[in-house]
Amino acid sequence: MEKKEWDNRTSPVEFLLLGLSNVPKLQVPLFLLSLMIYMVTMFGNILIVVLVVADRHLHTPMYVFLGNFSSVEICYSSTLLPRLLASFLTRNRTISAPGCMTQFFFFGCFAGTECYLLATMSYDQYLAICQPLLYASLMNWKVCLQLAAGSWLAGLLMSAIVTGQFSKLQICGPNAIVHFFCDFVPLLELACSDTTALRLVTLVICFLDVVFPFVFTLVSYICIIAAILRIPTTMGRQKAFSTCSSHLIVVTVFYGTLIVVYMVPRTASLRQLNKVLSFFYTILSPMVNPLLYSLRNREVKGALGNALRKTVACIESSC
Repeated sequence: MEKKEWDNRTSPVEFLLLGLSNVPKLQVPLFLLSLMIYMVTMFGNILIVVLVVADRHLHTPMYVFLGNFSSVEICYSSTLLPRLLASFLTRNRTISAPGCMTQFFFFGCFAGTECYLLATMSYDQYLAICQPLLYASLMNWKVCLQLAAGSWLAGLLMSAIVTGQFSKLQICGPNAIVHFFCDFVPLLELACSDTTALRLVTLVICFLDVVFPFVFTLVSYICIIAAILRIPTTMGRQKAFSTCSSHLIVVTVFYGTLIVVYMVPRTASLRQLNKVLSFFYTILSPMVNPLLYSLRNREVKGALGNALRKTVACIESSC
């Protein structure tokens, strides 16, 4: 049925998420893989949040931002993975229209918040390395909490604007979404009403929500790397680079996959690749990030060791 024949029909009450694979034999392995990823993601990120809250040595702006970042990862994964796990388990890949818009809103909200938090963390690294004498005055607790709260608020506001515009569209034609979650481009492909206003609003939001934080982060790291290269001793350079290497890896992976997913044309031959890359930055990255920050960070490893020793001592004393 051609799209024009659907013009006078109402929008569908539910959508069909085509998911990662239609092969029945892969559903159980994909369920087990996704379940393992979700459990590791939740455990790692919750552990970092608990450590940041409980250990007084981590009560610094750097770790406040890290705790907020892990909180975003928890919310991010919980927006997508439970629904994906349910579809693998029940073989029911339908999602209601309100449920789809809700998932779209929260995904956009947490993705935008993550972009701003990455920019905020890069600014914190810039001050610590390039302006160490001014760090305490420029990154005090008031500024720290304002930047963290502003990141959440900006992500919420930007996503609310785009979702509000999206909800006005008339959806027609096949109600199958060629993806494993309700993302912007697959949903836009189903629209039969005029999308000019939505595209303009989204263009502005993308600049504020993605391009601006990315450029800010990029400039911050150019300044950081230039400052590190001016350090005269090899040990000094290694120590300075070790403080920001984990964050640099996270930024590179996140923005690298994000750019490929949304900049590469969605041709039929590249759609499966697009799904794989989307799975990487939406599902795998939140699992890997806590490992990067904990394994490469002396303070986090120290806080974890202290927590384990206290736990063992508490268990032994209660026996």
